[in-house]
Amino acid sequence: MTTEIEVLDSGLRVVLAPCEAQSVAFGVFVASGSRHEPKRQAGISHFIEHMLFKGTPTRTPLDITRAIEGRGGNFNACTGEESTVYFAHLPYNYLGEAVEILADMYLHASIPADEFAREKEVVLEEIKMYADEPDSVAFERLQRGLFPKNALGAPVAGAAATLRPLTPDDLRRYIAAHYTPANTVLVVVGRFDPPAARAAIARAFRAAAGRGRRAAAVRARPVDFTVPTAGELTLAKDIHQTQLALGYRTFGVTDPRRYAASVVDAVLGRGMMSRLFQEVREKRGLSYDIASRMQFFKDAGMFTVTAGLDAPKARQALATVEREIAKLCTRGVSAAELARTKEFMIGNFRLSQEKMVTRMFHLGSTLLAFGRPADIEAEIAAVRAVTAAEVRAVARELFRPENRCVSWVVPQT
Repeated sequence: MTTEIEVLDSGLRVVLAPCEAQSVAFGVFVASGSRHEPKRQAGISHFIEHMLFKGTPTRTPLDITRAIEGRGGNFNACTGEESTVYFAHLPYNYLGEAVEILADMYLHASIPADEFAREKEVVLEEIKMYADEPDSVAFERLQRGLFPKNALGAPVAGAAATLRPLTPDDLRRYIAAHYTPANTVLVVVGRFDPPAARAAIARAFRAAAGRGRRAAAVRARPVDFTVPTAGELTLAKDIHQTQLALGYRTFGVTDPRRYAASVVDAVLGRGMMSRLFQEVREKRGLSYDIASRMQFFKDAGMFTVTAGLDAPKARQALATVEREIAKLCTRGVSAAELARTKEFMIGNFRLSQEKMVTRMFHLGSTLLAFGRPADIEAEIAAVRAVTAAEVRAVARELFRPENRCVSWVVPQT
C-alpha cells in the first residue's frame, strides 16, 4: 500500500502508511530533545515527556491511561538527543481514541502543581536508578567524552541541579516554544482507512495552528569537531564486573557514507556472526555479551562498542576489539563476508518493518532527519550497493585516533 505524506491546514506534517495488520500505531514526533535545551534547563525535554501523561483540563492521568490500555493497547513515550516521541499501539478499530488522547496531551497538558511536584521526584529517582547501573554510567560518560563541549554529550534526563529549580511555568513556556507545527510530525501505521484517519487527525489537532505555525524549527548548536575527545575516562564503583564503552565520534545522518558505516557496524558487532562476538566471546571467553552500535545525529554520530568484563581481562578484551578494528581498516572485508553481512542487515530490517511501532519510528525519524520518510526498498538498495572498497575507506575514516574515547567503570579496590 502507498505511503502518503501531507501538510494539514494547521501546518503539521502527517505520514499515513496503511498495511495489512490487526493493529495500528499512532505517533507524535517532536523535533526537540536534550541537545536543544539551554544548559540551565538540562533535562526539561524528558521532564515534559513525563508531565504530558499527567492530565489535561478534561482528562485525568487515569483517564488517559485507561483510554489506551483499557483497549489492550500499549502507550509510551521516549526522549532522545534530538526528538521526543509519544505513541500508542492498539487494535485497529481504536485509532480515533489514540488520536484524540495524544492530541489532547500535545495541545492541552495542564501540568498541575501537585502532579508536577510528585513527578519531579519520580524523574530524580529515575536518574538515581541509571546511576546505579554501571553499563549506563559507562555509556553516559563515553558520550560526554565524545562531545565534551556540546549538549549532545549531556545526559538526556538531566541532573538534580537543573531539574530542582524548574517550575510548571518553565515547562509551559518550553512546550509553547518547541511543540509547534514546524517541529512536529504525526505518523499512522497499520490497518486504517486513510481518509477517515486524515479527518480525525485534522479535527483533533486543529488547535495546533495557533501554536507558532510560522515559527522556525528549533536549531541545536553544531558539534565542533576541533574540540578533542576526552581520551580515556575511569570511574570506580562498588561493582563486581568492569564495564567498557569504547567510542569514536563521526559524521551525521545526512552523510552519504552512512550506509557503508552501517555495514562496518554490522561486520564488527551486530549479531552472533560479528567479528567482535566471535573473537571476544566465542574464541576467548572474555565477555558474556559484546556489541557495537552506529548512531547518527543531525551533524555528528558515534560508533560504540560496549561489554561487561572480568576486571583482570578487561585490557585484553579492549586490545582484542581494537585489533579487529585495525584488521578491518587494513584488510577490509572479503566478498563472502560482505555479502553475508548485507543479507543479515537486509533481513533484519525487513523483519523489523513488520512491527507497527518499529515502522512508525522509522518513518517519523527519517522524515525529521531528511524532510521525507525513507522508502524501505530504497534503503535496502543503498545497503546492497555498498562495496568492499567503501567499507574499508569509511572504516579508516571512522576509526581515527583523534575521534576515539574509552570509558571504564571498574570495581573499587
